Amino acid sequence: MAALSALGLLIDDRVVVGDPVWLKPFKFSVSFALYGVTLAWMLSLRTSHPPSTRLPGGISRRLTALGGAAGTAIVIAGSVEMAIIVSAAALGRRSHFNVATDLERLLFALMGLTIIVLWVATLVIALLLLRERLREPAEAWALRLGALTALVGLALGGLMLTPTPEQASGEISGVLGAHSVGVPDGGPGMPLTGWSTVGGDLRIPHFVGMHALQLLPLLVPCLRLAARRLPRLRDTGVRLRLTLVAAGGYSCVVLLVTWQALRGQPLVRPDTLTLTAWTALAVATLAATALALRPTPRSRTTTPEAVR
Repeated sequence: MAALSALGLLIDDRVVVGDPVWLKPFKFSVSFALYGVTLAWMLSLRTSHPPSTRLPGGISRRLTALGGAAGTAIVIAGSVEMAIIVSAAALGRRSHFNVATDLERLLFALMGLTIIVLWVATLVIALLLLRERLREPAEAWALRLGALTALVGLALGGLMLTPTPEQASGEISGVLGAHSVGVPDGGPGMPLTGWSTVGGDLRIPHFVGMHALQLLPLLVPCLRLAARRLPRLRDTGVRLRLTLVAAGGYSCVVLLVTWQALRGQPLVRPDTLTLTAWTALAVATLAATALALRPTPRSRTTTPEAVR
């Protein structure tokens, strides 16, 4: 679908609410692909460990089946949402916030239901991973905190369903909710993402939060690779602390971009207060990183051969 949507961007010049009509299907298909591959990998971790790390047979099989059911629910929910988004694009209509007709109101409600299913199924997978003993604590905590932050990011999408003052007063009909704050949807936006450059945009915290699911777990193999050159990173305690610092910093980023968007402020045009908050976060993260790099007393250090 991403490939077909990319082709649509090239050959179809129609525009919906200020964006190329196939931009939303392209972004959502790429996002669902990343989300699905990541969750499939996370589920595979439950079956890739020696028996000593797993529960007794019957319970383990039931939990594995539950994880499989959660994965299937995500596939179905994502497929339904993509079908609605693509159909709307093909007709040149908006898919989100569209309540202009009874059918479009029903489809928008159905999309809301798919997000609830997606959230609950992701929560199930995150809970299943809570007890897994992986190769090292850093990997386990990166998965857990990445999934938790992704759940927060998914939930932040609900902020977009609040009617704007114009919608509440009846000045605008046929639309319920918006992703822009302080300006109408469809105004000037950033390349590719379309995030507003003149007002707040609630898609930003939704996006940033969701993709913690990929970014935080990706940090651990990056640290392992860096350990080949940097002996300090061979300390498993150091890698764990760096992972926790990254997760804490990332969660603060989600809070900051949410706060910035709700104040009607574009990501690319922060005011003095926002810049101060970003600077404070950067300083605190650097200080925490410096502390995390201290060697752990009597820590277990991974040898270069094991890293390789």
